[in-house]
Amino acid sequence: MRRYIPVKFAALCLFLSACVTINVYFPAAAAEKAADRIIEDVWGPAKKPTPENRPQASLAAPAPRMLLAAVGSVLGFFIPSAEAQADLNIATPQVRTITQSMEARHAQLKAYYDSGAVGFTNDGLIEVRDQNLVPLPERNGARRLVTDENSDRGNLYREIAKANGHPEWEGDIRKTFAQRWVERATGGWYYKDGSGVWKQK
Repeated sequence: MRRYIPVKFAALCLFLSACVTINVYFPAAAAEKAADRIIEDVWGPAKKPTPENRPQASLAAPAPRMLLAAVGSVLGFFIPSAEAQADLNIATPQVRTITQSMEARHAQLKAYYDSGAVGFTNDGLIEVRDQNLVPLPERNGARRLVTDENSDRGNLYREIAKANGHPEWEGDIRKTFAQRWVERATGGWYYKDGSGVWKQK
């Protein structure tokens, strides 16, 4: 009889391990927070909404969302989930150096964002939208600024992915930043939508 105990114990362990789901996934919320911190470093703090413009919080949550949350809580009680969700590391020397370079360049680029000469692409970079809005003597300098900025942005996305031990996250980080650059942009600045059409914020 005793010889069956290890087999039963192994079967029990296998059953219990099957009840634990391990989700290793790209931490989208943490990436958004990291993007917002870096954008604030580069552009400066965002303006706080005035009381008349501040959105009012709704006290009533939609019923379907509440039901899904309740179901998720019950399932989570019976089937625990081990999730790899944490803040992204953006405090490396490489990331700091890139961020400082972008911050030093921003004052010059801002004039071109304001005029509409330069806008944000849908892949986390910037582009000369209308060179006619740049005075002729400044055009080479403006193109160089855009090239240098895009080089820094590409390196930034790569370094954040590497710093967090997941080089394969580079594409997701780039996509997150692309959305956050536009979300945090000043009204009147231009950006390309998902289909590549220029729009004004």
